[in-house]
Amino acid sequence: MAKQKRDRGKIARKLLNKYRLVILNEETFEERFALKLTRLNVFVILSISGFLLIGLTILLIAFTPLREYVPGYSSTTLKRRATELNLKTDSLQRIIAMNEQYYESIRRVLTGDFNQEDLNKDSIIKAAETEIDETMLSPSREDSLLRARVDKEDKYSLFESATTKVNFVLFPPVTGTISETYDPETKHYAVDVVVPKDTPVKSVADGIVIFSEWTSQTGYVILIDHSDGLLSVYKHNSALTKEQGDLVKAGEVIAISGNAGELTTGPHLHFELWSDGYPIDPTTFIDFE
Repeated sequence: MAKQKRDRGKIARKLLNKYRLVILNEETFEERFALKLTRLNVFVILSISGFLLIGLTILLIAFTPLREYVPGYSSTTLKRRATELNLKTDSLQRIIAMNEQYYESIRRVLTGDFNQEDLNKDSIIKAAETEIDETMLSPSREDSLLRARVDKEDKYSLFESATTKVNFVLFPPVTGTISETYDPETKHYAVDVVVPKDTPVKSVADGIVIFSEWTSQTGYVILIDHSDGLLSVYKHNSALTKEQGDLVKAGEVIAISGNAGELTTGPHLHFELWSDGYPIDPTTFIDFE
C-alpha cells in the first residue's frame, strides 16, 4: 500500500516538475525567449491541439468543397450532372420509342405487313360493350337533365355543328379508271388507278417527303407525311421528282407514273392512304374519276 502511494507520488512529481524552455542566440547566447512548462501542461496543450485539429478537419470536409477530394464523398456537381443526364436519357428513350413506332408504321406501309384483325374495330367495340353492366346504362336524373339541355342548345347551333374538323382537302393524285379497289381481306390496302404512261402524279396535300427510293417489287416509291398522322403512298412510278426531306404542296407534281416493279400488270398508280398507322380507303376522301 505504501509502495503504491510512493509510486503515485513519484508520478505526480514528474508531471508537476517545472522545466524551462529557453531560446538563445547561438552567437551571443543572449536569451530571446523563455517559457516555464511542466509535463502535465505539455500533455494538456498537445491534447487540446489535437482535438482542435481534428475538429477543424471535420468542419472543412463537411462544409467546404474540399470534401469532393476525399474518397467516399460524392460531388454535388456530379450529382447534378447525373440527374440531368438521367432526365436526358429518359427523354431520349421516349423519343427513340416514338421513332421506332413511327418507323414501324412506315415499314408496314412499305411492305403491306398488316394484321387483318387490327382493322376489325367493330368486334373490339362489341366485345367492350358486352362487358358493360346494364345497370350502368340507365341514365340518372342529372344525366337526363343535362342531355335535355344539350339537345335544346343544339337546335340553335346548326352552323357550329355543321363545321368540319378536317383541316385540309385531299387533292386527287391522278384521274383515271380504278382497276382494283381497296380490299383489306386480300391485303390490298390501296386503289390501283389506270393512267397513261408518264402521267404526272401529284401530292394529295401539303407535307414532307419521308421516303423516295427505288424498290424491286413496286418500282419508284414515294411516301409523304402530312399533318394529323396522315401518310400517302405512291407506287409503280417510272420516275420521281422529289427527294427525301423535300417539302411539297397540294397538287404539286412528285412523280411520273409508269409500269415499274415486279408486282405490276400495266401502267397505273398504286395509291395508299394511312391514318395513324392504319390503312383507310382512299375513295372515301378522293374522287379519282
